[in-house]
Amino acid sequence: MSLPSHPRTVVTGGGSGLGRAFCIELAKRGARILIADVRRETAEETVHLARDAGAADAVAVTIDVSKPGDIEKLAADADARFGGTDLLINNAGVATAGPMGTIPLADWEWIVGINLWGVVYGCHYFVPRMKEQGSGHIINIASAAGLLSAPEMGPYNVTKAGVVALSETLYPELAPFGIGVTAVCPMFFKTGIVANARVQSEKERVLGQRLLERSKLDANDVARNALDAADRKQLYAVPMADGRWLWRLKRTSPESYARVSTGLVNKVRKYFERG
Repeated sequence: MSLPSHPRTVVTGGGSGLGRAFCIELAKRGARILIADVRRETAEETVHLARDAGAADAVAVTIDVSKPGDIEKLAADADARFGGTDLLINNAGVATAGPMGTIPLADWEWIVGINLWGVVYGCHYFVPRMKEQGSGHIINIASAAGLLSAPEMGPYNVTKAGVVALSETLYPELAPFGIGVTAVCPMFFKTGIVANARVQSEKERVLGQRLLERSKLDANDVARNALDAADRKQLYAVPMADGRWLWRLKRTSPESYARVSTGLVNKVRKYFERG
């Protein structure tokens, strides 16, 4: 088993969605959890849910993952409260979509700051601590978007591909120190990410929300799949079958995948626009 039975855990974006699901699943393992979120009230809600689910300790911390000083303090808080960190889950994330050239550069900077720099900062400040203790695991929440690069999702694809690349880099780099790394790459599933996304038209928000709602897996399923992958010391967790199929097609025939991807996006868009 890669993870200890009562892991000392830090979860960013733990106030809702997948981050909250991780906290509840880990609470069932008797984890001690720092639940970090930019919104204090939602983090506090997760604290109560985690305690009810069996967490040995749970506390809310207000942070902005795009600010390195906040992440540095988060790591220090975990040291002070738990004496170290067994599991870091870099989960906080946002979304934006639209054709290239129409997405404001400010939105590019916003999403890179949270989705990519937030993960970089987490690894930067927690990895040396894990090396010193000789153990630990990092779960980086990427996305199937980071593997598949669907059209009109440039900023999101770029940030999530960066998270995948960082995870692939760290997996062999940290193994000699007893530290595992898992990149989680789900397809669409129901969270609040679309409601809070920056989009160029409300049609894009409605389309994204409908895609989330049709998923057969929910946040709890994705969290359990990711924790199982971490327990097995796997680099990739790709919980949806269609995501695994498309990723396999892309690796074996990139040009064919590009045609299939474009066709699927167009079909999905037309289907929901008719509905």
